[in-house]
Amino acid sequence: MQYSFKEVFGTLVVQKKLFDVVAKPLVEDLIRGKNGLLFTYGVTGSGKTHTMTGSPGDGGLLPRCLDMIFNSIGPFQAKRFVFKLDDKNGVDVQCEVDALLERQKRDAMPVPKPTPVKRQIDPEIADMINVQDQCKVEEVDEDNVYCVFVSYIEIYNNYIYDLLEEAPFDPIKPKWNNCNTPVRNGDFIPPQSKMLREDQNHNMYVTGCTEVEVKSTEEAFEVFWRGQKKRRIANTQLNRESSRSHSVFIIKLAQAPLDADGDKVLQEKEQITLSQLSLVDLAGSERTNRTKAEGNRLREAGNINQSLMTLRTCIEVLRENQMYGLNKMVPYRDSKLTHLFKNYFDGEGKVRMIVCVNPKAEDYEESLQVMRFAEMTQEVEVARPVDRPLCGLTPGRRFRNQAFQEELSRKLEMRGGPVDAETEEQSVLETILQNFPPLPACELLDINDDQTLPKLIEVLEKRHKLRQMLIKEFSKAVLTFKTMLQEFDCSVASKENYIKGRLSEKEKTIAGQKMEIERLEKKIKTLEYKIEILEKTATIYEEDKRNLQQELESKSQKLQRQASDKRRLEARFQGMVAETTMKWEKECERRVAAKQLEMQNKLWVKDEKLKQLKAIVTEPKNDKPERPSRERDREKPVQRSVSPSPVPNAPPVRLRHRRSRSAGERWVDHKPPSNLPTETVMQPHVPHAITVAAASEKALAKCDKYMLTHQELASDGEIETKLIKGDVFKTRGGGQAVQFTDIETLKQESPTGRKRRSSPSNPDPPEDAAESEWTDVETRCSVAVEMRAGSALGPGYEHHAQPK
Repeated sequence: MQYSFKEVFGTLVVQKKLFDVVAKPLVEDLIRGKNGLLFTYGVTGSGKTHTMTGSPGDGGLLPRCLDMIFNSIGPFQAKRFVFKLDDKNGVDVQCEVDALLERQKRDAMPVPKPTPVKRQIDPEIADMINVQDQCKVEEVDEDNVYCVFVSYIEIYNNYIYDLLEEAPFDPIKPKWNNCNTPVRNGDFIPPQSKMLREDQNHNMYVTGCTEVEVKSTEEAFEVFWRGQKKRRIANTQLNRESSRSHSVFIIKLAQAPLDADGDKVLQEKEQITLSQLSLVDLAGSERTNRTKAEGNRLREAGNINQSLMTLRTCIEVLRENQMYGLNKMVPYRDSKLTHLFKNYFDGEGKVRMIVCVNPKAEDYEESLQVMRFAEMTQEVEVARPVDRPLCGLTPGRRFRNQAFQEELSRKLEMRGGPVDAETEEQSVLETILQNFPPLPACELLDINDDQTLPKLIEVLEKRHKLRQMLIKEFSKAVLTFKTMLQEFDCSVASKENYIKGRLSEKEKTIAGQKMEIERLEKKIKTLEYKIEILEKTATIYEEDKRNLQQELESKSQKLQRQASDKRRLEARFQGMVAETTMKWEKECERRVAAKQLEMQNKLWVKDEKLKQLKAIVTEPKNDKPERPSRERDREKPVQRSVSPSPVPNAPPVRLRHRRSRSAGERWVDHKPPSNLPTETVMQPHVPHAITVAAASEKALAKCDKYMLTHQELASDGEIETKLIKGDVFKTRGGGQAVQFTDIETLKQESPTGRKRRSSPSNPDPPEDAAESEWTDVETRCSVAVEMRAGSALGPGYEHHAQPK
């Protein structure tokens, strides 16, 4: 596998070269007011902590960064408590009096004071911070004052803990753990976890985190080492001292300009610049099957791998958004690690990553994943320009003020003490008067005295010459001062031009921003108008929706009522059908029983006749005539009345058509194909009708009347024909609708059905006709059956009965 990186260091690289390439640009940006973030990333045991901390005699990146910072700003540091951090990730400037009171309060407190520079350092860390390179930033603003604050936190099991927090100890109250049992003195009491907040500049910070003001490399590294001893490490199969948490060492640099005199710090908060450098030692990614982790170690490994996976996901989403122009949401909040450094990924400063790789064969798979992710992160570029506030004061005022103070102190030493302006002016006048020659005696006591006046004239001439010489020197001084004033005016004019140029640039920027704001306001108004239109449209649609819902509910209720009516009619028809079915079943059973009884009687009569015939045939002949028996007379068949047979060839009857009561209009005669002919004399006849088998809109459009022929079984089993009539009218939608107005009923009945006859129509019917042509009443009453008393059987072949 091949991977490409910006820089690759060998196994024998020294810490200085690594620092010069990776961390030195971040320190330079820190002093110039820009933020920076430095990661060490890799598999467990690959050397991340060693790269960050170093070893005795060869300090790592962290002590070298501290040494470069203090080498650069050493002579320009402010006194303690001049800069004061607030609880909202901001910084304020205190006056000298408030800072002095803070220092006195700190001296009175029994807390451990910061380590002085000349104090003996812990030999455990003395070799790590003994950096002999004296690396420093060249271009440092000499008119600013600086102050350094450090803090140290760790992210353990997705919780944030302050490693510099001093747990208060109360010997009276016992300490309790999660199981509500007292803790022994030797047990470790975990500190309280901290919360992440967002300041007014949308930067993330840890609330309640301890931030220590430091003045030297030794003091800062001692604070770091004090927190390092509290960091969670454990012995695993891959590393004897494996980091079980992500540690973050934060260096904050506050800087503010001096006033116009170059003596005191400006109290304006807008002129304060706060920059931050975060040095992160990530916990190593590992596989639990290799570390043989169990219990707490397994949970720690799961949280470590989860946070590193979230970091990879955030970088991948940033890369996709940048390469493809997407706007996916970056899941910063899935892990405290990515949420804390959200601003760096959004472009608040530079981000650098050092990938540590162990050449062990066992780490091959993990190293591939690490290097693949590290190579992908190079494609993400997040950078945003940072505008520093304009000061507008004359540069070089610090050193001019120092030179003035030195000159003033020198004069005070020469004078033996402080002098005021009046004594200084008097001394200057005395010095000038002493340089003049003394005047001789001017009294003329004698007229012939010719020496006094020449001497006086000579002295006055000397004084005049001395005065002319002083005037020339004064004019030279005036010219020198004028040239200095002109140079100062030129420098001031150049500064004004520079400031005007910067101001014009800022004004252009502001004008562009105003135009952009106006454009955005117009766009906002347009969008608001569109939103208003959409809201009105949505209101109309909602009202239509409510109306349609109400109509749908009414239709559904109507359908429910129709369905209930249909179910009721179906139940009624089913009852009628069941009743009719039972009635016909009983009638059929009755008719079958009667037919069976008739056939049994016929068979019985034939049997009796055969028996009599057999008796006559087999009877022996007797000479004496026999007396007719009553039985024989009784056995003489009696003539039965029979019903007339139906006429086989009846003359055809011409069907008479019955005209409908509405024969003058145009009709649609709807006759389904399942109808049966009525076979009645009165037939429905509608002239000018369109006969259809199924109703259609085309046929309905041509007519104004409608008739449906419907047939069904009546309660007596006969076919009943109904003519359902209605009016045809046009609907609003252009269709046709039928409104039923009338029902005519045609019913066919048999006039000879179940009639009782009293006398035969033919007195001498043939014998066959007597057996076959019976009516219903005659069939039942032609033969009587006598049953023996006490017989429990019904009529049958075994009973002996005689026809009456």
